Amino acid sequence: MVIRSLRRSTPGPVATPGPILTATERERVAARLANASTLPPHAYTDPAVWAREAEAIFRRDWVCVTRADQVPNPGDYVAVDLLDQPVIVVRGDDGTIRALSNVCLHRAMPLVSGAGSTRWIVCPYHRWSYARDGALHTAPLMDEAADFDIEQCRLPQLAVEEWQGFVFVSMGAQAAPLAPRLEPLAERLAPYGLANLVIADTIEFDSPWNWKLLVENFMEAYHHIGPHRDTFQQTNPAAQSHVVDNEAGPWSLLHMPGNTDLDESPDLPFLPGLEREQRADLLAFCVFPYTLVATTGTLATWYQLVPHAHDHMTLRIHILLDADVSADPAMEGALVHLVDGVRWIHGEDIPVNVGPWRGLHSPLATQGRLSPYEAAIWQLNQLWLRRVA
Repeated sequence: MVIRSLRRSTPGPVATPGPILTATERERVAARLANASTLPPHAYTDPAVWAREAEAIFRRDWVCVTRADQVPNPGDYVAVDLLDQPVIVVRGDDGTIRALSNVCLHRAMPLVSGAGSTRWIVCPYHRWSYARDGALHTAPLMDEAADFDIEQCRLPQLAVEEWQGFVFVSMGAQAAPLAPRLEPLAERLAPYGLANLVIADTIEFDSPWNWKLLVENFMEAYHHIGPHRDTFQQTNPAAQSHVVDNEAGPWSLLHMPGNTDLDESPDLPFLPGLEREQRADLLAFCVFPYTLVATTGTLATWYQLVPHAHDHMTLRIHILLDADVSADPAMEGALVHLVDGVRWIHGEDIPVNVGPWRGLHSPLATQGRLSPYEAAIWQLNQLWLRRVA
């Protein structure tokens, strides 16, 4: 028995062939920023668009599923789902991080859940066990099965790349290497030392709206004048924000300069290597399609989106701190306040995700004009057009 590839099924409706957008809708989205419009409402609300995204993006592009610090030692694993494909991310005996199908080769039972550490990956159904590189190790009571060769059985493996401490996987058989295409972004992020950060805490939110709404909200500071007028607008004003030019890579970077007269004595120490101006700045970036990270002078937050359907996703906000800071017991109180602050900020954003989600279902809703301060949305829309529309 040799199993070589992942079995795939289309979630929800079957993706329809042909254009997703009309010629006019596409022209409005593809126009230069000064003249560009948003995606049309049905790009968010139509389950058939979601099905096209699943096949054209989520099954082909790179998706960040965990951090390397979550699997630091051989045998450490994290179980995740990529659409309908259960995956186990595990560090092998050789120190390599692998992404394996988390489905037993016998009767398709998911092997593990959650996170942990294990010597052998053991199916709870019939106790078939696998090595940490996916090779089948034992298959009880299979001695009399004809032509069954245990050495030819191995869990299917997905492509894996580690970048800045983030672990990306791809179901695409021909996925182009990711890191070279992110090199310009990595250079701009270098002072923040993201690879040296660890997850200090995680907050989870059930989010019953389309995934693109949260990506768009995350990647523009224009709304600081609205829901964040008493928070980010005071420290990182919308009018000072700008988006880095990017015509090639699958990423977008929003730079939000901060007021340099802020208190220089925060509860948490500044990240090493930052200039004074950088300490007050806020950066937000997206690695297409939905890896979202924000960095400040003291920490980073990773917004991990787990889309389930066109109208539902889970959001996990991971707080990333310098490893030494995270391990310092003296920082425990500061972390509590930090978590409360992150929860507060997202609480300000929830209504401006819920509201547009309702509005997009309106019969009179149409494409809106983008602001020059929404250049990141324009960049990401062009990537979406090339893959989906």
